[in-house]
Amino acid sequence: MKLGIVMDPISHIKPYKDTSFALLLAAQARGWATFYMEPNWLYAEAGQAKSKWHPITVFDRFDAWFELGAAQQGDLAELDIIIQRQDPPVSLNYHYVTALLALAERHGVLVANRPNALRAANEKLLAQHYPDLCPPTLVTREPSLLRAFLAEHEHIVLKPLDAMGGSSIFQIQAGDLNTSVIIETMTEHGLTMAQKFLPAVREGDRRILLINGQPVDHALLRVPQADEFRANLAAGGRGQVVPLRARDRAIAARVGPDLAAAGFWFVGLDVIGDHLTEINVTSPTCAREIDAVCHNDPAGQLLDFLANQRLNNSAAPRLSPR
Repeated sequence: MKLGIVMDPISHIKPYKDTSFALLLAAQARGWATFYMEPNWLYAEAGQAKSKWHPITVFDRFDAWFELGAAQQGDLAELDIIIQRQDPPVSLNYHYVTALLALAERHGVLVANRPNALRAANEKLLAQHYPDLCPPTLVTREPSLLRAFLAEHEHIVLKPLDAMGGSSIFQIQAGDLNTSVIIETMTEHGLTMAQKFLPAVREGDRRILLINGQPVDHALLRVPQADEFRANLAAGGRGQVVPLRARDRAIAARVGPDLAAAGFWFVGLDVIGDHLTEINVTSPTCAREIDAVCHNDPAGQLLDFLANQRLNNSAAPRLSPR
């Protein structure tokens, strides 16, 4: 297989926990040819999606973890599989990249997750397709509706729709003197999600990985620090690998088939207590942490699935250039 990965600069990652790095390690272990691309390198010419790319060699260590070969200019249709992994925020340029990858897909490349599906999704709103699995939720830019929601539930969390890693998340309780300024700050930048505060977050936020709709057997439980309510690892949360609970499996069984059918083949579900809070589809993480304990190679599982998909589709004719 010839694998291309579109990702944020590899020089800036933390290799001990980066899932994109885990995918490169797994591809290399399988003897695949691997090619590294950054989003701004992609372009289109005469209807063909193209890019600069570098052959890449990776090393499972904490320094000097990669070597790039000489830059090449190529047609994305030369690759078998492309994995797009860019961290939010999902900007307009991100949408353009998915559109370029959709061109490559039309010429026979297997792109994961599917670019048109990514372009249509918002990771926080995607969970709202299953409102009975989620905590009480409101999405609005209207301050009076947020105030009414706070009055009803007394303790809520406000989140921007386009951030990650616990960035710009606030909790408010009824009577908080900062309520007005928090609501003003959040709504000034666009639609805001409000959810009822879940006390179970003190016990941790579970990241459940789905591969083609099926859950990996263990999750990463992210437990907030004593003086924090955000469990995200980027906000200082402590990770602990745990077996899936019956409730985790029930949530996965409910949403997994729909997501896989839509072309979301690698997904991270966030579950607090018994509630689904987010469906991560742009760059799900935690594969390395789970593999370090369970030795179940979630990255390799994904690559094996994608390889089978690519081989099963190999008989399909590629579109000829117009």
